Formats: sequence, structure tokens, C-alpha cells
Amino acid sequence: MKIWLIDLESVETRYTCEWKTHVPKLLESRGWDVEVLEGAEDIPPATTPGAFLNFGGTNIYKSTQIEKLSRAFTEGKVKNGDHVIFTDAWHPGIINVKYMSELLGIKVITHGLWHAGSYDPADFLGRLIGDTPWVRYAERSFFECFDHNYFASNFHIDLFVRSIDNAGAYVGLTPQAKTNKIVRSGWPMEYMKNKLSKYSKLKKKNLILFPHRIAPEKQPEIFRDLAKHIPEYEFVICQDKQLTKEQYHTLLGEAKMVFSANTQETLGISPYEGILVGAMPMVPDRLSYKEMYDIQWKYDSSWTESYESYEKNKQKLIQMIKHDIENYESKLPKLEKLAQNLTEKYFSAHNLLNTIKNYEVTHGEEKKEKVRN
Repeated sequence: MKIWLIDLESVETRYTCEWKTHVPKLLESRGWDVEVLEGAEDIPPATTPGAFLNFGGTNIYKSTQIEKLSRAFTEGKVKNGDHVIFTDAWHPGIINVKYMSELLGIKVITHGLWHAGSYDPADFLGRLIGDTPWVRYAERSFFECFDHNYFASNFHIDLFVRSIDNAGAYVGLTPQAKTNKIVRSGWPMEYMKNKLSKYSKLKKKNLILFPHRIAPEKQPEIFRDLAKHIPEYEFVICQDKQLTKEQYHTLLGEAKMVFSANTQETLGISPYEGILVGAMPMVPDRLSYKEMYDIQWKYDSSWTESYESYEKNKQKLIQMIKHDIENYESKLPKLEKLAQNLTEKYFSAHNLLNTIKNYEVTHGEEKKEKVRN
């Protein structure tokens, strides 16, 4: 069995930079033969404002990945029982893979990790394209092409099945390898704890961070207004600073709080990063945060549903921020427990790895049966 890994293009300031090396090593640590299919290197380095990728460049990257895999199919390198993992399920190349697999008679098992799509009204695709037929049918097709579709939170699964026809039929099915088309699995971020450990020893300041993109669905204007009303604390919007990853992690290590007023979040990596280095999360009781955090780390969702709602509830939010900052030391033990829980459930890819492993077990049983016969 071989794993063909269709990776994400690396962005230095994002987790995709670590995934570039961590995901292959994670798969290889299970004894699997892994070949990484990277895309072209000569793509525009700039990102589209408010996004992490260049919307033209990402298609250059993806198309060259599929060219490499197509050549591997035609040269007989792809075999029956091989696995193809797309670290971003929103990849038109999955249709090419299904086309070759079916018509060439080479049965490969396909896996896709869903990050976002038009089914999320706050995502770029949702906001700029919406539910136009071409994008919804494309996402439905991608979903059907994958044998296994992975989502990092139950919130994300619910969001997906509400918009993608037929997806709901697969929710709650038996977790056996060949029937779990929808899998709730933490993301492969096992490296985070060790990587950030040195920043957990930094001296804390009365510093509050906004670590999200400067985009409408992240509501940075709420954070900017809070800064005006609590001048005794330092408020920093990370993307305003054009930070390197080292500088960003240093700020996290010095901060006492990471703040969110997001209206879009299917996982939430930056609050978790903050937690690992001793920064308290303050998040709304909605989206993926609802299932991931206890009530002590969440505020009433209605307080930041919009800027107008924030204006009405501003004093409540200010009061909560002040209380948590002033009682920071007493919250640290609970923060450590939260870190352990999130690491196990949402930032370790156990269920993805076990899904692949189940095929080894099944394949081994089939081989034994053939020997007996």
C-alpha cells in the first residue's frame, strides 16, 4: 500500500508551513510508504487580500499536482489499494483521480480534509459566489468522489450537510472503514505543543491579541473599539504588524488573552495556539467554539453577532475581559486541562490515521481468506 499525498501550498505564517513536513512524517511513522505530490514552485507569492492564498496561483499549484499523479497512473506506479489524500478537499483534481481510477480499473481509496467552501456563508466562496449551481454541484461532486471526508468539528459537519445534498445520509453510520464517508477527526497538528513550548515560559503582559485575518467574518472593528475603551491593556491585531511566525509566537507567549468575535470558524487554530502558551481564550458561544470550550471561556453569542449587537452589549464584554485579565493566575490550572482536551480531540489526527489503518486490517484478512481457499 502506498499513500499519495496531495499537499497544501506552504504559507510561512500559517500552519500549512508545518504541514509540509509534519504530515508526511506522521504517515511514515505508521510504517506507510508516502509520496508527496507538490505543485509548481513558480507561482505568485502574494496572497489575495484577506485570504491565505492567491486565487490564481493556487490553481497553478493544484493543476501541476494532478499532472504528476496522472503520470503516475499512466506509468503504472499507482496500484490497486493505494490511498490518495488531499489535505484540502476543495481540489478539482479529485474528479481527475476518480476518472482515472474508474476507467483504468485501478481502485484507490480517496481521502479529503475539508476546511471551507461555499456552504459556509461567511467563507470567501460563500460571500463572493454563494449558492450558485456550479459551486454547489462542484462541492457535491467532490464529496461524492472522496471515500472519506474529514471535518475537524461537529459544527463543520452540520454546516456542510445542511447545504450539500445527500451528505446527511452518511452522518452517524457505522465507523467501519468502507462506510464512514464522513469522519470527524482532529487535524494533524501533533507538533504544536513541542513547537510552542519555549514561548510558554515568557513573561506575561496585560496584552490581548486578535490573531485572525482582517476580514469581515472576523469582525476586527469590534476589537479596535474595545481597545479604545480599555486603554490600560495593550490590544494588538497581529495582521496589522506583518509579523514573522517567530514574532507572532512571541506575542502569543507574552499575551494573557486571545479574543474572537468571529462569525466564521470551523475549528479555530489561533485560540488553541494561545492556550498552549498560557493565553486565555475569549470566544463567542457559537460556531466550532460552542463544542470545544467550556462556558468559562465563552461569552454570550448575541454580544457580537453584529457590530450593532456589540454596541448594545459592549459594557458586558468589557467587564468580562477585565475580570478574566485581573484573575489570570487563578485560571491557569483550568487552562492546562483545556489544552490537554483540545489536543486529544481536535488537534491530533487519530481518526484519520485509524481510517487508513482499517484498510490494512481488512486487506490482511482478505489475504488470509485467499490462502485458506
